[in-house]
Amino acid sequence: MSLITTEASPSLSLIENGGGSDKRTAELSRSNRRTVQNLSATSLMRNRSDLKLISRVRWEFMRRMLTNLQEVLLGTKLFLLFPAVPLAVVAHRYGCPRAWVFALSLLGLIPLAERISFLTEQIAFHTGPTVGGLMNATCGNATEMIIAILAVGQRKMRIVKLSLLGSILSNLLFVLGTSLFFGGLSNLRKHQSFDRRQGDMNCILLFLALLCHTLPMILRFATEAAGGSATNATNVLVVHPTRNEDGSDVLVLSRASSFLMLFAYLAFLIFHLFSSSLTPPPPPPPPPPQREEEEEEEEEEEDVYDDNVSDKEEEEAVIGMWSAILWLITMTLLVALLSDYLVSTIQDAADSWGLSVAFIGIILLPIVGNAAEHAGAVIFAFRNKLDITLGIALGSATQIALFVVPVTVLVAWAMGIEMDLNFNLLETACLALSILVTSFTLQDGTSNYMKGLVLLLCYIVIAVCFFVSNSPSGN
Repeated sequence: MSLITTEASPSLSLIENGGGSDKRTAELSRSNRRTVQNLSATSLMRNRSDLKLISRVRWEFMRRMLTNLQEVLLGTKLFLLFPAVPLAVVAHRYGCPRAWVFALSLLGLIPLAERISFLTEQIAFHTGPTVGGLMNATCGNATEMIIAILAVGQRKMRIVKLSLLGSILSNLLFVLGTSLFFGGLSNLRKHQSFDRRQGDMNCILLFLALLCHTLPMILRFATEAAGGSATNATNVLVVHPTRNEDGSDVLVLSRASSFLMLFAYLAFLIFHLFSSSLTPPPPPPPPPPQREEEEEEEEEEEDVYDDNVSDKEEEEAVIGMWSAILWLITMTLLVALLSDYLVSTIQDAADSWGLSVAFIGIILLPIVGNAAEHAGAVIFAFRNKLDITLGIALGSATQIALFVVPVTVLVAWAMGIEMDLNFNLLETACLALSILVTSFTLQDGTSNYMKGLVLLLCYIVIAVCFFVSNSPSGN
């Protein structure tokens, strides 16, 4: 997950709730003035632990260890999926069908990815908002990066590109579309609006990433067309040798573009962490006229969707810093292990289930692997907190496009493996159209269920396209 903003601006609460009276605005500002770490998807997936029995343990070391175990392993609503982790290891060790290993590994990654976000936030409580924002920006999509790097190590470039592209498309169309659709249905009588500046900034960065993905593909087509045979002035057939018969031009352009994308993402982080507080917020929209009965109904609905936890309780870390670091290392190693199983068995799962590798990489992996984050975005949309929903969906897509993809290209370069940014024509066209549709959807700063439905339908069309396609599993 990729929430970079370190503080929720008081003005955003006014924009989120469509304005209101001074008294009501002050109450909403106080209730919504929380750090973004607390308003993350992991806070919604968290189970409140009852530590009464543990507090009776006499030895302090044992009490701390049991507290950490309960908070990390049982402190999530996804703890029922943790048994899939050892089951995947056992299935791989004793030669069970490889499709089973793939399915168990995929299920095991769901709670592990959510716990990595939780542990990153716990460390952020101890290090401060700036370092915490940087950690969230770096480790937000650790699962996707680990899967991509392991696939690069196995020289499965096709799977790398499909999984990264699928994560971007999933966040732009599926997560955002589902959130806007169900959020619009649950808030039919409310004015749904959000800070348009956040969407504009992310869309500009996504267009930059699209340019860096499109130019290598165009360069490949141009050089292939120019490298054919031609006739000179005396009508003698001449074959023009091209300098990039081995794709060296495309490779150089991709690596240079990767450095530029990382520079843009670093500038984006600096802007959000240090400069955004200096930018004056836009004036709030005028409050729509409301009757007293409608205001009472709104208050009742807000009570239904309100958190059952006080702000003071949410702002406290539940485990120590060094414990969180050790657990984070452990969870990352488990993610790497299951990701290795996932990459090595994806072709067997595709053959066993009768699906193409393209469909599994672009559709199944992103949806299942980020289920907890997706659920968090939808729940925030239910609560009419669209700025946080956009932070989850657009922030994650931007992070993958401008950070995870170029890092993967440069890591492959360091490993002596050639990987470029040419994602082929069909995949690049889907990415371009998805960014265009998303930017047009968010351009007016308002939301309704119809916009979400259109995004979902676009995602379904893309899913059907890759379902019927038979793309090669590897290059």
